[in-house]
Amino acid sequence: MLATVLPTFGQHLIEYEAGMGSRDASLPDTWILYKKVKATHEGMTLYADSALLNTVENDFTAFKCIKIELTDTTTIFGDRLFYNGNTRIVDIWGDTVVFIDGATVLKTDRLSYDRNTNTGYYSHWGHSVDHEDTLDSREGRYNSDLKEFYIYNDVVLRDTSSRLVTDTLLYNTTSGIAEFMSPTHIYSDSTTIYSERGSYNTHTHYALSLKASQVTSGHKRLTCDTLHYYEDVQYGRAFGNVVIFDSINDITCKGRYGESDQTRRFSFVTDSALVIFVDQGDTLYMHADSIVATHNDKQEFETVRANYGVRIFRVDVQGLCDSAFYAVNDSLLTLYQNPILWYDSFQCAADTIVLFLEKEGIKLAKLRSNSFAIGQVDPDKFNQIKGKNTDIYFVKGEPNYADVIGSAQMVYYVTEDDERATTVDKDGNKPQLLVGVNVGVGARMRIYFSGRKPQRVATYGSPDMNTYPLKMLPDELRQLPGFQWQSDKRPHNRDEVFLKK
Repeated sequence: MLATVLPTFGQHLIEYEAGMGSRDASLPDTWILYKKVKATHEGMTLYADSALLNTVENDFTAFKCIKIELTDTTTIFGDRLFYNGNTRIVDIWGDTVVFIDGATVLKTDRLSYDRNTNTGYYSHWGHSVDHEDTLDSREGRYNSDLKEFYIYNDVVLRDTSSRLVTDTLLYNTTSGIAEFMSPTHIYSDSTTIYSERGSYNTHTHYALSLKASQVTSGHKRLTCDTLHYYEDVQYGRAFGNVVIFDSINDITCKGRYGESDQTRRFSFVTDSALVIFVDQGDTLYMHADSIVATHNDKQEFETVRANYGVRIFRVDVQGLCDSAFYAVNDSLLTLYQNPILWYDSFQCAADTIVLFLEKEGIKLAKLRSNSFAIGQVDPDKFNQIKGKNTDIYFVKGEPNYADVIGSAQMVYYVTEDDERATTVDKDGNKPQLLVGVNVGVGARMRIYFSGRKPQRVATYGSPDMNTYPLKMLPDELRQLPGFQWQSDKRPHNRDEVFLKK
C-alpha cells in the first residue's frame, strides 16, 4: 500500500493513499495512482479507481467510481474529477453526477463545488429531489449551509399538488419556501396562479403574489395587486385593484379587497365594490358596500348579491336600494328595502322591485307592495300611479303597458297635439298641450304607453274618475299620498354610482 503525506509550504497539501503509484519522466511533478485511491484534504475525503496528483500545483485529477465525502451528510458521486487544493474548488462530471446533502439529491452532468462557500454550481440542466419536491432548471447553484437553491432558466418546481414554472427561483429545502422574481405560473388540478413576484410554500401549499397577481379557476379569473392563496382549501384573499371575472356570463366584480372560496362556492369584494353585467353591449353597473357571488363547479357565477347602499346605472335604467340580488340563469334582478328605479322620465318605488332582463333590455318590472310610479310632465306637474302592486311590461326594451293591481290611484295629465305648432320632434310628433287632469281610483288600472309616454288609461272595479281643467285641479289632488320626487338621488353615469346623495 502506497501512502504519503506531502510536505506543506504555506498550503494544506493533499494527502493520499493508493494500492500502486508511479511517475512518468515527462511529468516529474505528478504521481500516477492506482487501486483504491483515497485522498484527503482539509476534512474532505475522496475515493477513485485512479488519479493524478500534481505535488507542485497541489491539484488532483481522478477517474472512475468517484466518491467525495464533504461532511457526514454531504456526498458527491461522478466519473471524472479535478480538484485544486489551493482554490478548494471541485469540478466533477460524468454521465450522471449525484450530489447528496441530507434528504436533498441533485443530479446533473457537471458540477462545480466551492468548498470555501459550500456552494455547488451547474450550468447544463439539473434535477433535484427533496422529500416529495423536485426541481429542474438549466442552471443553478445550491448552498449546503443555507440549504438553499438559486436556479434559473426553464425552472420547474413540483410538489404533491402543484407544478411551478418560472425563470428564476430561490428555494429553501428546510422551509419548503420558493421565492420567485420573474413571470411565474403555479398549476394545480383546480387553479392556475400567475405572478411576477412572490413565494410558494411546498409544505403548506400557500402562495403569496406581490405583483401582477392572478388566479384562474374554470371560467373564473381573479386579478389583484397582492394575493394570498391557500391551495389545500382553495381559498384566496386579494388586496388592491381586485377584479373577479366570469368569462361565460361576462360578469365582473371589482373592489379593493376580495375573497374567493372555491370549496364554499363564493366570491366576495368590498371597499368601492362594483359589479358589472354585460349583455349584448348593454352594461349595467351596480355598486354596494359589498358584493357576494356564488358559483357552480365550473366556477360560473349563479347568483350575485349586493349588500348595503346599492346604486345602479345602465343607459336605459338607474336605481338605488339597500340590497339587491341577481339570479344569473334567469337574468332576474331584485331590489330590496326602499328601492327606487328611474326609466326615462319615470320614477318607480315599492317595498320590492323585481326586474326581468333580456338582451333587448327590461322585459318586465314588478313593483311589489306600496308601488308608486311617477312620470314628470313639466317641472311642477307629475303623472302618478299608486297601488298595492304594479307590473310594467316592455317590448324590446320599450314600455308597452302597466297593470296596477289593488287600490289603484291615479293623477294623469291629458294632452293633445298643438295644432298651431309649425315644428315637429325627431319622431314627427307635434308639441303637446296640457288640456286637463284625470284623477281617480279603482280596484285595477291598465296604462298603455306609446313612445315612452302614457297614452290611455283603463280603470276596472268600481272606478271613480274625475277630469279637471288645469286651473281647477284642487291642490290636495295634485299629489297622491306618499309622493316623493327624488331625481336628485339618480345616478346619471356609471361613475355616479359611487356618490352617496
